[in-house]
Amino acid sequence: MKVNLPQYSSKDFLVLPLVLLPFTMVINYAIFDIHYFEVKVFVVSTLITGIVFGAYFILCSALAVMMRNRLPKESQTGIRLLIIISNFLIMTGVILALLFWGYAGLPFVDQDFSQGRFVWAYVGLGIINIFLTFLFEGISRFDQWKINLQETEQLQKTYQRSQLAGLRDQVNPHFLFNSLNSLSSLIAEEGDEAEEFLDEMSKVYRYILRNDIDQFVTLRTEVQFLKSYLHLLKVRFGRGFQVNFHVDEMSLDRYLPPLTLQSLIEIAFEQNTLSKTKPLIIEIFSNDQQTLCIRNNIQAKEVSNNYNDKARLEDLVKKYALMDHAEVLINHTQSHRTIFIPLLKSSDGVPV
Repeated sequence: MKVNLPQYSSKDFLVLPLVLLPFTMVINYAIFDIHYFEVKVFVVSTLITGIVFGAYFILCSALAVMMRNRLPKESQTGIRLLIIISNFLIMTGVILALLFWGYAGLPFVDQDFSQGRFVWAYVGLGIINIFLTFLFEGISRFDQWKINLQETEQLQKTYQRSQLAGLRDQVNPHFLFNSLNSLSSLIAEEGDEAEEFLDEMSKVYRYILRNDIDQFVTLRTEVQFLKSYLHLLKVRFGRGFQVNFHVDEMSLDRYLPPLTLQSLIEIAFEQNTLSKTKPLIIEIFSNDQQTLCIRNNIQAKEVSNNYNDKARLEDLVKKYALMDHAEVLINHTQSHRTIFIPLLKSSDGVPV
């Protein structure tokens, strides 16, 4: 098993002796009383106690890091502190007992080490240990709070940027113009199809305009919207593309950010050519109710807006990375690209 040891910088190694020296002198005074200031006792005991407690502090730090990795949740703080403090007190008792026993055997130390002196040294060191444990726990929680605050702000910025990008890319004059142009052609040729087209178009814009209200939607809702959106594209591109759905019922009740699928479909359309003879084939399928896979064949355009497409994908990856470390994976081969979207357990953004 690999143990995560604390990482020390050159500044830490400079601070450690400055803190350790006065601490060592206080402990030695508690052990030897006035005899500590005898030259030989002072030199030998300061050196020995300093080395012992230097190793002791490093060991305590390693234990604290290990327990924080083993019990990282906020709800586990109480049990984590209890285990750490209990181990610290046991280690303190053992080290003090060894020091008292070792110093009693030195030939130049002419002093009886009473049990009362040991108890006072143990109580004093125990209080210091408990104080430092709570102090460092408070510092650690404050640092974590700052990290969480920064991640929250970054998530909000990413979410707002994706909202603006969604509204810019989906509710734009080109898309509206193409939709109205398709509607106009249908009205002139197929009245019934024009009515159906208008109904699907109203569903699309109604859903898009709710994009700034719902942070997460069910996959079922997203798929229903996507089918309306694809109906508009089908009128325009005909048999130039195919979208196949293979999503199980359980996955449909999972959550994801709105317009996620539409954005990925849009990117696939912008990066690849579409034709009746070589249609763009997109497959959307679920994987163990935890992941949604979006796969398309690659038939790249000679000229495409790769910069904007890359930025939109990066925003999606960042958004998921900030939600409890859920990760979007992208797999490229020569013939296909597959994007793996984590499905969330609830509308609070909790991964499955």
